[in-house]
Amino acid sequence: MENVILVDTQDREVGVMEKMQAHQQAKLHRAFSVFLLNDKNEILLQQRAANKYHCGGMWTNTCCSHPRVGETLQIAVDRRLREEMGVVCETNWIYSFIYKADVGGGLVEHEFDHVFFGRFSGTPQPDESEVANWAYLGLNELEEDVKNNPTKYTPWFKIILAEVVDKEILNKVA
Repeated sequence: MENVILVDTQDREVGVMEKMQAHQQAKLHRAFSVFLLNDKNEILLQQRAANKYHCGGMWTNTCCSHPRVGETLQIAVDRRLREEMGVVCETNWIYSFIYKADVGGGLVEHEFDHVFFGRFSGTPQPDESEVANWAYLGLNELEEDVKNNPTKYTPWFKIILAEVVDKEILNKVA
């Protein structure tokens, strides 16, 4: 059984709940999303494995997950990058936001999401139980594909991508 850390709108811990229960009850919980850029400033995307508990088969950012109780965000980011993508690299927190999205199957993601960026130009070695496929895409190509094929992408990824574009974050981390 995996737990998530419940938080208030200031990211202060208010409790712990089993992950599926938190998603069924739409409880606000702590999460993180990682974007890795290669030396061409292309974003490393992953296609979630078909058997994931929600959004299976959809494309999303490099890595996303929840920190464990007692685990710092940075340690959680490093751990999940290794576990999901087989990648070890430096990442840095860029910003945080709250979102709520119906992800199907009676589940709702309601997350205080911390967004990290890093650099990686190699070939990931993803865990096949987590990741079905991966690709590097440039921002213009990615924006066009999200516009033309929005159902291919996870709800949180579309929100973050819009903010990354709006706030010109790639220019700041490039």
